[in-house]
Amino acid sequence: MDNVIKIGLLGAGTIGGSVIEVLKNNSDIIAERANTRIEIKNILVLPREIQKLHDAGLPATDNYDDILNDPEIKIVIELIGGIKVAKDFIIKAMEHGKHVVTANKDVVAQFGHELFEVADKNKVDFLFEASVGGAIPIIMPLKRSLTANKITEILGIVNGTTNYMLTKMSELGADYDTVLKEAQAKGYAEANPAADVEGKDAARKIAILASIAFNSRVTFDDVSVEGITKITPEDISYAAELGYVVKLLAVGRDTDSGIDVRVNPVFLNKNHPLASVNGVINAIFLRGYPIDEAMFYGPGAGKPTASAVVSDVIEIARGLTRGAESRFGCTCYHKHPICPVEETVSSYYIRLLVDDKPGVLGKIATTIGEVNVSLKSVVQTKAEHEHQVELVVITHEVKHKNILEAQNALQNLSVVDKIYNIIRVE
Repeated sequence: MDNVIKIGLLGAGTIGGSVIEVLKNNSDIIAERANTRIEIKNILVLPREIQKLHDAGLPATDNYDDILNDPEIKIVIELIGGIKVAKDFIIKAMEHGKHVVTANKDVVAQFGHELFEVADKNKVDFLFEASVGGAIPIIMPLKRSLTANKITEILGIVNGTTNYMLTKMSELGADYDTVLKEAQAKGYAEANPAADVEGKDAARKIAILASIAFNSRVTFDDVSVEGITKITPEDISYAAELGYVVKLLAVGRDTDSGIDVRVNPVFLNKNHPLASVNGVINAIFLRGYPIDEAMFYGPGAGKPTASAVVSDVIEIARGLTRGAESRFGCTCYHKHPICPVEETVSSYYIRLLVDDKPGVLGKIATTIGEVNVSLKSVVQTKAEHEHQVELVVITHEVKHKNILEAQNALQNLSVVDKIYNIIRVE
């Protein structure tokens, strides 16, 4: 095979290094599937990293112009992370007529529409399979394999750090701080874990998925976000007792009130396919017509992400060898409204500390009933202190604005000493 397509790689960290390995170790099957050989022409790294790559027999530069102005480089892979610099590099590459592959969820979630406009103007492809779910194929299936379907719902466990932490809290009965330290020690959580534990990482991913699934632009700012920092071992224990597991779920739904898009901890029924997804594994579950239900499952971060990156490169290479470039444009051709979080609908788990005396449950039921919240089930538990007990209730489905009104009413009720937690029930 005489023909070759050359690429420029931006970044040689965990994922970039794995991309180099995959292109080398699987070079023969990649060439057969792409109908061309694929070679790295240059790698952009920091000045202090150049010699290390040269020692490994790899090309390297600290000047992006060396990649931009190289006419042999047809595809640029952006793996440097961050937002501003990465966005600028992506745009410049496309303006120089180069196709772009990225794993950068931050850039795609915030500036995807703008980047697609640049790609369209310059007649190049912009692919980002690795931005959601790591090695799990989900972006291209939504854009190609499932285009005959009307997707109505996407539920995702798309952050391995929080899923690992909730799994450990469930298995060990450990508290949040303990499992966070363990996750950091194992390298699953960053020293500053805010993006993960506060739900921001998952929010960027569901913004991308919802945009594609519902063909309407959804950005990170549209996503209602709640993390796992308030989840306690007691909440997880009650979930198990009631037939649920606790998961941080990324939710996208096409509703009559608009696109319901959010990230929040939930009580998830143990029979749901996502309930058994544990540890650092990710999974994405969707509903639609005529597919009914489907789930995509696998490693969501780290080295396996190179699988998605290289697959995007192969897809572009196939197009280049057949003269079929610029095939994957933006599919956000609708302008659906975003459903306000106050109008979203769910059942809720509420855990309270209340006075241990007759008539308390009746007062609580009456109080929240006045704001159109009704009780589905009630569990009275052990005494917290003398003359007080914990009360756990599950509500019927209700709008979020009503549960906020119920929370305010309960806080002002004399028989309620404390509201420990309120969690959605899926």
